[in-house]
Amino acid sequence: MQLIFFDICTMCGINGVFAFDETGKESLSLLDNSLSTLKQRGPDAQKSIKTDDYALGHTRLSIIDTSTAANQPFTDESGRYLLVFNGEIFNYKQLSTSYLQDVSLHTTSDTEVLLYLLMKFGVEALPLLHGFFAFCFYDTFTKKALLARDRMGKKPLVFYHDSHRFVFASEIKAIEQFKLPLTINKNIVYQYFKYNYNPHNRLTIYNQIFKIEPGSWGLLNVVNGHFEIQSWYALPENDCSRNDLNYNTAQEQLADLMEKSVLERLEADVPLGAFLSGGLDSSIVAALASKHVPKLKTFSITFKQNPFYDESYYSNLVAKKYATEHTEIEVDNNTLFDNLFDLLNNLDEPFADSSALAMYVLCKESSKYVKVALSGDGADELFAGYNKYGGHLKASKYQQFSWLFNTIAGPMNLLPSSRSGLISNKVRQLRKFSEGLKLNENERFLRFCAIMPDSKMNDLFSEAFLADVDAVELENISNSLSISKHKIFNINDNLLRDQKMVLPNDMLVKVDLTSMASGLEVRSPFLSHAVVEFANSLPVDFKINSGLRKKILQDTFKNQLPEELYNRPKKGFDVPMVSWFKNELNS
Repeated sequence: MQLIFFDICTMCGINGVFAFDETGKESLSLLDNSLSTLKQRGPDAQKSIKTDDYALGHTRLSIIDTSTAANQPFTDESGRYLLVFNGEIFNYKQLSTSYLQDVSLHTTSDTEVLLYLLMKFGVEALPLLHGFFAFCFYDTFTKKALLARDRMGKKPLVFYHDSHRFVFASEIKAIEQFKLPLTINKNIVYQYFKYNYNPHNRLTIYNQIFKIEPGSWGLLNVVNGHFEIQSWYALPENDCSRNDLNYNTAQEQLADLMEKSVLERLEADVPLGAFLSGGLDSSIVAALASKHVPKLKTFSITFKQNPFYDESYYSNLVAKKYATEHTEIEVDNNTLFDNLFDLLNNLDEPFADSSALAMYVLCKESSKYVKVALSGDGADELFAGYNKYGGHLKASKYQQFSWLFNTIAGPMNLLPSSRSGLISNKVRQLRKFSEGLKLNENERFLRFCAIMPDSKMNDLFSEAFLADVDAVELENISNSLSISKHKIFNINDNLLRDQKMVLPNDMLVKVDLTSMASGLEVRSPFLSHAVVEFANSLPVDFKINSGLRKKILQDTFKNQLPEELYNRPKKGFDVPMVSWFKNELNS
């Protein structure tokens, strides 16, 4: 099969201001200061448009169609409509053929196709789009601005809104440049220390800055300043009623969906590669991609100083099987230290997922060879890959023996607990498991997601800080993270919650910030909405049982991967934090 590479204009940073009065207009002059903070998201071109009542900005990472004609902000021929767009529409050629036959396009970019689709269909265009995006589309005649975000929340979009102006951007730090009255949301600070990231889909670290939620759009009326947000896509819930699909047929459908998703994400005419960690998910993606890209470039991190984290043996097996051009990026403590503060400068909310540091190094080094990389992100949240899902199953099975686990856990509290070694990691897991046994299903879900229990949280804060924390609002936040309409809980409920909480606010934030800081676009075939919807329709026993996680994923691609990848512990993508705090970072 011959692979055809298409023209795509892609990853970027966007910002804008709409002024409602003279006070609001004072912010217009600060747009370029704001735009400069997004330069790393789009190092190839920066452009802005300013008028008396609005200003829009864009920084561009050119994948192709590098002509200035494809630069943004993008306008139609009449100049009435404006678009600033961050993301990628994979099916833009098909959409152009199907819906824009009467339009004379002047570029080969997906940006122009998106502009004319929005002109023609408005918000009804959103369900047609395959890909990931955040954009602002403005009609200068009606003075209405449409802001929207993709289904899974891969691309960020935040905003500030008061009686004088509306400000939006790809990152919080870009909004900070407008010198607005911002105060810290202490409820989110509390949640951050509990989870190591902000788990909320709408709230940010600032009381006055909010996120457009995944699968949502907002309409701003610049005439009266009114802004209303609505959902255009909801992750499908598993109603546990599907019984028309046998396991073999499900495997065939999954293989077909993944093949199509990977192929769709290979559209590019710049150097393209894939991350290859040695785990199941990235190995599947690399295996499928290498069928269509001879000598696919693959990249992995190695931790020679820390063998517990090193999975290079497994990534090399896959690279050898598919004859990829494999690059091992050797990381030691000095490498990580050298990149630590650069990474921190690219975070705009408190974010303590330590694997972001390794991901940052991976993206930075990979970007020297490619501009696009495929990843295995999303598979754990779709097919029950994390250890905690096995913990949920065991908790249901051993609930009546909670007293025994609590007895064992008592002496365990005297032992070291961390992710940095085999024994200490088992101690950590046992402690958390015994705590979860005491809780109902909703509470257990949040405990397994959390870094520490509520009983220890208050020890971190001063009385003055805790006095400012709103207990009712904290409860509301927790309820929004754990609510389920089912009276009988199962793993599918927990997968759905992770897709709504962990995926958009931890995993995808990590990938977006670390890749954009390096001028690299990362595409995730598992997060095609077709794959997500299929995975969410499957019964629990297709995904996990007492001895096997990601069951259908393992069985579907078993013949395509080295058998050594199977039946081994999940290590994740982490860095040796405990060792650092005891030694190099002790002071």
